[in-house]
Amino acid sequence: MTLSTLDARIDLHTHSHCSDGVLAPAALVALAAQRQVQLLALTDHDTAIGCAEALAACQAHGLRFVPGIELSSLWEQREVHVIGLNIDPAHASLQAHCATLLQLRRQRIAAIGERLARAGLPGAELARQALQAPAPTRTHLARLLCAHGLAASAEAGFERWLKQGQPGYVAALWPPLTDAVNRIVDAGGIAVLAHPHRYRLSSGRLRELLAQFKAAGGVGMEVSLPGTAPRDADRLAALARHFDLAGSIGSDFHQPGLPWRPLGRFAKLPDRITPITDRLGL
Repeated sequence: MTLSTLDARIDLHTHSHCSDGVLAPAALVALAAQRQVQLLALTDHDTAIGCAEALAACQAHGLRFVPGIELSSLWEQREVHVIGLNIDPAHASLQAHCATLLQLRRQRIAAIGERLARAGLPGAELARQALQAPAPTRTHLARLLCAHGLAASAEAGFERWLKQGQPGYVAALWPPLTDAVNRIVDAGGIAVLAHPHRYRLSSGRLRELLAQFKAAGGVGMEVSLPGTAPRDADRLAALARHFDLAGSIGSDFHQPGLPWRPLGRFAKLPDRITPITDRLGL
């Protein structure tokens, strides 16, 4: 029997402070062990630098570990994220791709800082602090807006200053979706489309995205995430069956205390969905 056929806690989408999470990889693993997770992947944004620490912690706690990453990409001018599971974090092609992405991230944060400064905020200082993160994101800026008393919460800071249409918004110029899939495959991993229901695509456009993802070498898609509405869950399951994409389970965990993204939330795959663990050989 595979892990996916048992009543196992599986979380294949998590973030540490190596990107926009708040816990160190070892602390994340300790929390996963406390929550009785049995199979865990660390999938930080555009970096795999936390995987070695997470692996060692998983070995210490008796968890099975899958090295992973979440790569930023563009599909027809829309930001789309691709998770790589069971990658070789040291693979030269993947590392070069991540170096490009991290440079784009730093440029974007600096540009956002300039826009915030023009809007009367201490944008240069906010950007300077955000750029200290290994993989700086808008989430870092949103938290800093809150910490500096410029927003009631990180969520409020994002909504008021950073999202599309607001004074600090700067469009991302990520590489194409096919590049993300190719780099994951090059590094020995399998590509999983992250949270497809969040891209605000019509059913027809989502089918186009999945068709191109599959043609590029994509193997799976997330179909079981916390907080997914029943209608979205049914639609994702139907699409996974139609395109013969394996189903992945993940929380998209970033920090403790968020009830809508609990680490290791138990979730079963819908009927007639091939578990991603089968494709991973687990």
